[in-house]
Formats: sequence, structure tokens, C-alpha cells
Amino acid sequence: MTEKKTIAVVGSTGSQGGGLVRAVLDDWNGPFTVRALTRDPDSAKAKEFAARGAEVVRVDLDDEVSLRAAFDGAYGAFVVTNFREQLTPEQEAARSRARMELDQAGNAARAAKAAGLKHVVWSTLEDTRPHFAFLGSDAPTLGDGYKVPHLDAKNEANAHFTALGVPTTFLETSFFYEMFILAGLSPRRGADGRAVLSLPMGDSTMALVAAEDIGRTAYGIFRAGARFVGRTVGLAGTHATGGQLAELFAKVLGEPVAYRPMTHDQLRNAGFPEADELGNMFQFFTEAAETFVGNRDLSLIRTLNPRLRTLEDWLVEHREQLTSAL
Repeated sequence: MTEKKTIAVVGSTGSQGGGLVRAVLDDWNGPFTVRALTRDPDSAKAKEFAARGAEVVRVDLDDEVSLRAAFDGAYGAFVVTNFREQLTPEQEAARSRARMELDQAGNAARAAKAAGLKHVVWSTLEDTRPHFAFLGSDAPTLGDGYKVPHLDAKNEANAHFTALGVPTTFLETSFFYEMFILAGLSPRRGADGRAVLSLPMGDSTMALVAAEDIGRTAYGIFRAGARFVGRTVGLAGTHATGGQLAELFAKVLGEPVAYRPMTHDQLRNAGFPEADELGNMFQFFTEAAETFVGNRDLSLIRTLNPRLRTLEDWLVEHREQLTSAL
């Protein structure tokens, strides 16, 4: 029997890394074992993974030495950074979140190189700045010179892996289905009692995905092997316009849902934290829709991840939460 190869998973107790850990554990007869990396091996999720047979290792993305040790002996690694990680006021003051992601990606890339990993899947996104500059768009510049820091910095961090020659697949993610709940973007009941979906997408098409499917697709890439090294893979589970999204919500919620798009400035001026960044993000999604969606081939993703969930699947699963939010 061929000895199984180990995949080290950064962010193993999060939605993306957790999806990969579960995919490896579910494929019990497959070619890989999993090493779940986490800052808290005593968390409920970490203990659950350990009980299912995962090797659980304490690691901190800000500690390159711990990453190097955690990668030792592994075949490959999945690397993700968390822009919206909970930080103390002191940590917030010490560096920006974009700088944090760049630092952590650099640590992971150097550790991967030192450990001699054969394949890294890096969860990343497009840089919006060239697009905005090409069109002369009026999206405001935010901290550190970024337009959409949580996209731009991840793409900038790609260079850490390429400069060191780390054999990497760049997995470009999409708008998470979960944001409809977490960011309060699901339909809301208007003053007239009717359900309304308001997104700043105009008539453009969006690319969306379940966070769990990021890890599942990463597993498909590891299984596919070296032919994906050096490639960029765009990830989505659904392509839909605002009107089509409203129709899906209506089908699942059991009542009509109207699509009434807002403007990007309306979102930027909504007055909640990160409203300006989300406004810029949706402006990018709208203006770059043809390229952004076109780079996310659903048929390719289904070959890598046959369990890929459509938005309708996800909405049905979360119907109760969506109904209570109306």
C-alpha cells in the first residue's frame, strides 16, 4: 500500500480550511492525510477533527518558526489569511489588516520553501487597482493605497510565493454565500411589507460560492496534482444577476422578492464599518463582471469538486435564518 501524503491546512477551524480538512477526512480511502493547523488545538472544532483522525498542530501565522515546524514532512499546504480576524486594539494600532495579511503570507511562503513542500494552494483574489486605474473609475482610495484592501493585499501577497519559486496554485475565490447572512445582504421587508433584495450590482452578473467549497475545491486541486502548479483557478458555485438572485430567494422563501439595486455610493455612505470598502468591492464586481465571472469556469470547478453547492442548495439549507432576517 502506498504511504499517504500529508496536507497541512492553515486556518483549519475556519470555513475555508475546515472545508479542506473535512474533504480529506471524508475521503478516508484517498491518497492524503491531513494536518490541521490552528492557534487553539483545544477548540471544539480542533477536537472534533482529532477525534476523526486528523493530526492537530498548534501554529500561529505570525510565527514563521511554528509554520516551518508544522510544514515539516508534509507534501503540501493550504494557506489562507483572515482579513477580518478579531484583533485587540493594540494589534489594530500596530499594523493595518492588509499589512497583517502580507506579513502572514510571507511567513507561510518562506516556511513552505524551507520545508520543501511540493504543492501549495494559496487562497487569493484579484487586485482591483489596475481595473479602476484603466477605467479611470471614481472609487475612493482607502488605507495603504488600496481600493479594496481585502482583495488587493491578497493578490499582492501572491508575489511572496512566486518570488521564492514555491510550487503554488492560486485559488481565486468569490463573494461568499454566507455574506447574505453575515453582512445582512439578504432580502428585507420594505415599508409596504414586500420582500426586497438590494445589491449594488445593477444588471451585472455576480460570481458566488459557499465558503466550504473553497476547501473542497482545494482538495480536488491537490488530487489533480502537479498539472495545477503555477496555475490560477477561479472559483464560483453560481453565476447570477441581481434579478436572478431575487428569483432564487423568492423560490426558497415562498414569496415574491423584488430586486431594487442601490448605487455604490449609497453603500459607501451607509454608515457602518467597512461600508466604503464594500462599496468599492461591489463597484469592482459590477464594472469587471465580464472578466471576473468569465475567469470562474463552473464546469472546471465541478470536475475538481463534484459536491460543489449551488446558491439554491445553500439557500434551502439556511431558509430559517433567511426568513427570520426578513
